[in-house]
Amino acid sequence: MQCIIFSEEYCQPENLFPFTLTRRIQDIRIGILTIREKWEKILGLPSFDKWEGDYKEGTRSIRIDGGLEEGNYLLVHANILPTETLAKAIMALSPGELLMHPESGAIAFHFSSGDVSSLHRIKVRQTTNYDKEVHCLKAPWEIFMKNDIALRLDFELLTKGRKSVPVSASNQVIGKENIFIEAGAVVENSIINASSGPVYFGANALVMEGCMIRGSLALLPNAVLKMGSKVYGATTIGPGCIAGGEIKNSVMMGYSNKAHDGYLGDAVIGEWCNLGAGTTASNVKNNAGEVYVYHPTSDGGRGKAGIKCGLMMGDYSRSAINTSFNTGTVIGVSSSVFGSGLLPKYIPNFSWGADGIRKYDFDLALRDIRNWKGLKDAEISRREEHILKYIYDNY
Repeated sequence: MQCIIFSEEYCQPENLFPFTLTRRIQDIRIGILTIREKWEKILGLPSFDKWEGDYKEGTRSIRIDGGLEEGNYLLVHANILPTETLAKAIMALSPGELLMHPESGAIAFHFSSGDVSSLHRIKVRQTTNYDKEVHCLKAPWEIFMKNDIALRLDFELLTKGRKSVPVSASNQVIGKENIFIEAGAVVENSIINASSGPVYFGANALVMEGCMIRGSLALLPNAVLKMGSKVYGATTIGPGCIAGGEIKNSVMMGYSNKAHDGYLGDAVIGEWCNLGAGTTASNVKNNAGEVYVYHPTSDGGRGKAGIKCGLMMGDYSRSAINTSFNTGTVIGVSSSVFGSGLLPKYIPNFSWGADGIRKYDFDLALRDIRNWKGLKDAEISRREEHILKYIYDNY
């Protein structure tokens, strides 16, 4: 097989709102790597995206039609997390063979260019059942719920046969064998307990003194954990993020900031977000009951997220200092959130404030995104602007 082609067909990306407004499912980060990176690493193949004809098409998009370059391809459903066992089953597929799971449905399909009759029409010659456990994302809260297993799988994938940079003697450590430090990372004068789960420090990550860390944890390249932070597993702090205060069982996908005190638990924060100093998000209701979350594809627009669910914030959104978020709050893309008391449980895309009545002016929103990205020496791309304009006009 010459490459992977990710398909969102049957994966229902709308179920992963708001994170799939700005990205394909395969570019969601869970564990250490994105779903795309996991598959590329475990199979040793480059990847592309099946052309869907929507506003998110990019340079990776590939049309599956009669003009497809001759060769063999692997079509993978984008919401499936790979394992070594699953990867072996997939690599054993013959051309025209589809791998199916009794609960998750289609997983992967090995096809050749000769099996393609027209746009997205491919002949299936044989179906093979896969009855082992499959890890699949079907709702946004499953990103933090399944983050522990994803962290463990990624840790094994990334560190197998490799040697960690030595852990500095200035740290107090439990479970040293479950700690892996990449070259360039600085970890000093902190407490690290990896007995309950692996701890991974990416290249050039910085753990400032006085941090208390309990695995499983991933601090990705160029991310910073500020002085005196308390982090419980299973937590992912994505590349370029700045994290501080108290964090538990949360995923910060990348380039976002929670740099000050305040609690974040059972949460998912998109890319290029900022939580102002003192921002705190509840993750349990006062009656310890079921948490209902805004979920546009569920009956009545509400989904059941279990007993614990905190904040789910879409890309480019921000909160003011001392913001208090209700249990199971969902914030859309590019919103500037401020207001007194507990805020609404759903704040739409491009909101200015918290009531959703006043809409963020699009040009001002872009200006502010440019400013925030500039703080990390990054620029907004034309493709990002195109995606944001489509969201602004249509959602």
